[in-house]
Amino acid sequence: MLVPFPDRNLVLTGYLGPNQPPIAQYVAERLRMRYVNVEAQIEQRAEMDIESVRAMFGEARLKTLENDVMQDVLLYRAAVIRVSGETLLRGDYGKRLRETGPIICLTVTLDALLRRMHLAMGGRYHNPHERALAVGHVKREWAARKLEGIHELDATYLSDDAIVAAVAEMWRTLSTGGG
Repeated sequence: MLVPFPDRNLVLTGYLGPNQPPIAQYVAERLRMRYVNVEAQIEQRAEMDIESVRAMFGEARLKTLENDVMQDVLLYRAAVIRVSGETLLRGDYGKRLRETGPIICLTVTLDALLRRMHLAMGGRYHNPHERALAVGHVKREWAARKLEGIHELDATYLSDDAIVAAVAEMWRTLSTGGG
């Protein structure tokens, strides 16, 4: 890592379910670091949600917004950065973020994932098309695990508080050269 310890970022990615952004924010609070949600920043710049941008303007516009946001995010230090696996896989974002601090990918078992997806989607889960879209999203998120230097944390059987504690401890260990 090129960044000295006090300024190192913690980059969080992966998919746990609808609870993940609040978990990343709780990690930031616990570590007393700034919280940066890349998807929220893209939506703020677009003044609409990501799916609406994709539907109205196409993937090219979304990638342009993402690039603009990521150019700013790459300058942050001492921050917990919540970024999608898809974004990490584009260009050299994964490599460049890894230079600022460890990247931790939160995962759960497939059974736990499907259970959480069912709860989050409600009746839409029973629609094969909707479910296929959701599973496709998760596959794209988890593809980031193939990147060099990604550290996985299986959160299947952990409470939100335990996830926060485990991520904070993992970041401390990795940032100080212990892992």
